[in-house]
Amino acid sequence: MQRGVVAVRSACMALALFSAASCVEAAANAGARSEEKTNGTMIAQARGGRDGHLTIDASIRDLLRHPAFAGFGRLLLPWDDRAYDESMRLRDIGALLPYHSHVNPGDVVAALNRMIDEASKGNTVFYEFYTGTQKQQQPTREKTGLFFFRGRPGARFAVISPGGGFSYVGSVHEGFPYAADISKKAYNAFVLRYRAGHGGAVATQDLAAAISYIVRNADMLGVSADDYSLWGSSAGARMAAAIGSHGVAHFGGDDLPKPSAVVMAYTGHSDVSSDEPPTFVVVGEQDSIAPPSAMERRIAALRQAGTVVEYHKYKNLGHGFGLGTGTSAEGWIDDAIRFWEKFTTKHK
Repeated sequence: MQRGVVAVRSACMALALFSAASCVEAAANAGARSEEKTNGTMIAQARGGRDGHLTIDASIRDLLRHPAFAGFGRLLLPWDDRAYDESMRLRDIGALLPYHSHVNPGDVVAALNRMIDEASKGNTVFYEFYTGTQKQQQPTREKTGLFFFRGRPGARFAVISPGGGFSYVGSVHEGFPYAADISKKAYNAFVLRYRAGHGGAVATQDLAAAISYIVRNADMLGVSADDYSLWGSSAGARMAAAIGSHGVAHFGGDDLPKPSAVVMAYTGHSDVSSDEPPTFVVVGEQDSIAPPSAMERRIAALRQAGTVVEYHKYKNLGHGFGLGTGTSAEGWIDDAIRFWEKFTTKHK
């Protein structure tokens, strides 16, 4: 009998010690998780998966098969001409963007989840701006479209052309995150998926067609056709600037007013016309692809022609920094929005 009591007491003590150790371990783990949450956007997005949301630990396969992106999932990703390793985690998506730096997976995933939220509300997030007949005439147009980030109904719109050296379209890094930030300011934002691998002229024709589509369908889309802006990074900035210089009709689109402002990030574009829209320019001081000196020559030419230009050169940054989260460029999107606002009807 005594042996049984001793055994029971020993078991109870062991259980108590185990429970105490488990509590200590649980507390330590909770502390570690709490500390992780302070490490910025990337870590904050690494857990969860609520409401059908993606996380940075989701795979390319999860993205492609997500019901919110049914029918156009591949157009979210940069490359048209290569197969993807569908087991790749979104935390590693920067490996798909060789011309880009400072790719923040948290920013990528947050913007994708904005579209998932919109789709869950029954809103359309992807629009085809070429008709079926136009696609039959040129089958490469199948790989085009507009991703819509809604702001306030009836507000003006921005069109964003991501970069990628006309080889790929870096929407996940410098398209969707830009649009998410712009729409948070109540403006409507569209991210252009243009034809990659066909050069700048074809890509700019796609931009002209997309602007024309938005203006023709402004009531259906719930946007104002007045005082739109064009945003572009790297190759996309060349496209936006070309429309700013020569107009939409010059590239096969409708006869429309020029944008009220052009926002250019890190490009070597040098073409200048006698009638340029106000232009906002950003570049990293260590950019070897689009050196600040190249951009500064165009800025000088724009100012000589009487164009209003705001120019920012950021320290310790190279090419393709996107939002610049955690760098000297962080917050530049807000500065660009304020610049655009100066040249809208409301402020004239």
